[in-house]
Amino acid sequence: MSQAYSARAQIPTKPEPPAGLVETPARKPFALRVLVTTLCLAAVAALVPFWAPLVVAAWAAILAAPLHRAVVKRIHRRKGAAAVVTVLLVVVFLVPLVVVTLSLSASAVELGRRLIASGSGTEALRSLAANGDQGAFDLHKLDPKQGIELARQHGASAMGVAKTLFGAVTVMVVGAVVFVSAFYTFLFEGPRLHEWLLLHSPLERGQFHRLSSVFSEVGRGLLIGVGLTAALQGTVATIGYVVCGVPQPLVLGLVTIFGSLIPSIGSGLVWAPVTAGLLIAGRPGAAIAMLVIGCVVSLVDNLVRPLLAQYGQLHMHGLLLFVAMLGGIAVFGAAGLLLGPLVVRLAVEGLKMLREATPESFPTN
Repeated sequence: MSQAYSARAQIPTKPEPPAGLVETPARKPFALRVLVTTLCLAAVAALVPFWAPLVVAAWAAILAAPLHRAVVKRIHRRKGAAAVVTVLLVVVFLVPLVVVTLSLSASAVELGRRLIASGSGTEALRSLAANGDQGAFDLHKLDPKQGIELARQHGASAMGVAKTLFGAVTVMVVGAVVFVSAFYTFLFEGPRLHEWLLLHSPLERGQFHRLSSVFSEVGRGLLIGVGLTAALQGTVATIGYVVCGVPQPLVLGLVTIFGSLIPSIGSGLVWAPVTAGLLIAGRPGAAIAMLVIGCVVSLVDNLVRPLLAQYGQLHMHGLLLFVAMLGGIAVFGAAGLLLGPLVVRLAVEGLKMLREATPESFPTN
């Protein structure tokens, strides 16, 4: 009896809370929700500067998943296969993209300067077909005194431009490092990360799957259905610019890619003025050839886009997609070209889910 009493006496009991601080069952979840919400907001704020490369890396990992599985079957190592696919991505896509962007930036600025300096629309069209080498900088004709004066007048602004350029290159390099690292991680541990998010998300399982499907849909639609179609149009147009002897064909080809994103008009915003410029410059043969190639570029959009839509269809109206891209650029910068459509598409799907979950909150007529 005494042993049983002593055993019960040794069992630790929960200490009584101080008076006035009695913890109710509702108080703990509320405080925890506030704490977790605050921490999640802080985590989002920490990730916001790099959410563009993170999102694009997730999309790229989704698209590269079949290739990753094929490499796994060959070498029987998921981690090694992820490394192989990552190196392939860097060599085939990332490095050429960075090189082309840096090499064409100066030419694009020069082309814009020439168009802005044109006195009329006719002169601007003629400048598209002109060589644009008048008034080029000649080092042999530079007077040392003039050079010192130019350095004195423009030295400060040149230093500012150099600092800006260095900052932009630094951001690009850091973003590229984040993109490559995230791509490798998502490719190797993507299923595990998806399962973790599913278990810890406050959404129901069906809602989470719908939003994740929309995320994948936007990635495939933008990178394949929209991006690849625009790249093909830009490639055909660039070949036409080269054949017709148009100056700066690579820059115009890059502009054609962005122009092809505009609904209805598309790439015609670029190749049509170039055709008119060739005609005004007294080159009717080149103008006719450019007109034919421009029609081929438009046919590429009509023929190739439906085929690519089978693999990357984006359920958004063309006008809404274009406006979302422009609005995304205005809000998020260059990354908004991709993030704007993602946010809009998720919002549309979220409204559908909300109506299904609470039909009484929406009018029936």
